[in-house]
Amino acid sequence: MTAYDVVIIGGAAHGASAAYHLAASGFGGRVVLIEKDPAFRYAATALSAGSIRQQFSTAINIEISLYGIEFLHDIGTRLALDGEWPEIGLHEGGYLFLATEAGAATLRRNHALQTKLAADILYLDKAGLADRFPYVAAADIAAGCWGRTGEGWFDGYALMQALRRKARALGVELRTGEVAAIEEAGGRATGVRLGDGTRIAAGAVIVTAGTGTPALVEALGVPLPVATRKRFVFSFACRTPMPGFPMLIDPSGLYVRPEGDVYISGSAPPPDKEPPATDFEVDHGFFEETMWPILAARVPAFAEIKPGRAWAGHYDMNFFDHNAIVGALPGIATLLIATGFSGHGLQQAPAVGRGLAELVMHGRYVTLDLSPLGYQRVATGQPLREENVV
Repeated sequence: MTAYDVVIIGGAAHGASAAYHLAASGFGGRVVLIEKDPAFRYAATALSAGSIRQQFSTAINIEISLYGIEFLHDIGTRLALDGEWPEIGLHEGGYLFLATEAGAATLRRNHALQTKLAADILYLDKAGLADRFPYVAAADIAAGCWGRTGEGWFDGYALMQALRRKARALGVELRTGEVAAIEEAGGRATGVRLGDGTRIAAGAVIVTAGTGTPALVEALGVPLPVATRKRFVFSFACRTPMPGFPMLIDPSGLYVRPEGDVYISGSAPPPDKEPPATDFEVDHGFFEETMWPILAARVPAFAEIKPGRAWAGHYDMNFFDHNAIVGALPGIATLLIATGFSGHGLQQAPAVGRGLAELVMHGRYVTLDLSPLGYQRVATGQPLREENVV
């Protein structure tokens, strides 16, 4: 039976980040990164809108993304291979969160926390919004917050591949296979069993398998408040030039941003209209009947658009408090997880991967303390509420 010091289940952004941070930190042990679909056809990393922001309502999420943007700024020196720098197309166009009078107090409270932690977020009153974003209809809007720097969008697939390539160059083994079970003995994770029956021993196991994480962990007797949800992303073209268009977050929860010469947009459906997360088919009626009226009302130029391609992705949603669950699990030593990102996982991959690597190497967080995202809050019924869920 093959043995490794660390087995990582799930080779997309979080698994690749953990592998890279282990290898780059001089871990020295044998690490294998196992991925069931190396084409990543259905991975959330490949299907997400690929963005990063500091506009959260909880300090830990803000701090995670501050490291995230620092990592993206330094991606050339961190992930370069043979003198070639990875290109992830980072565009710092900023998020623009809009609030009606009912949400203005929350917006101000969140803004105070964000700026206290050194995020570069600009608070805009009605006049400021009209001056900076004249194409946004804001009659019902009391205020907005816009990320002047440090927020925007990037190619998440390219980031993932750059992490994987660098990790491999530093000695991490990449393996194709589907993990059927995590093996445990004496209260410790001892390895994994693949679907073909192959057993791999491990000193530590890290689970970053996206929507597949709950089933693997719950088989060990640890329940997770995480479920799979299906979300759509729609693209469309608009003739009217709108310079400096941000990642706009409507009070309804709908988002829209530029993507090259087009725009992409998405929104969570009402709870009673959740589409079944059993396939990747797109409900185009959701855009036409629900999203487009909101888009056209908020940005009048969007009344005349040309719809383009659309796609669906599956996300690991944490219905306990919409925050990730990261770190150790009770009663199972040497087992670490990262799951329940609720739609903002890609931007958190650099900090979470670093944190997981620190837990393996040092048994504790060394740089950024991710313990607020630990499983303990679930076990004790003490949610860490995130108000800015997009």
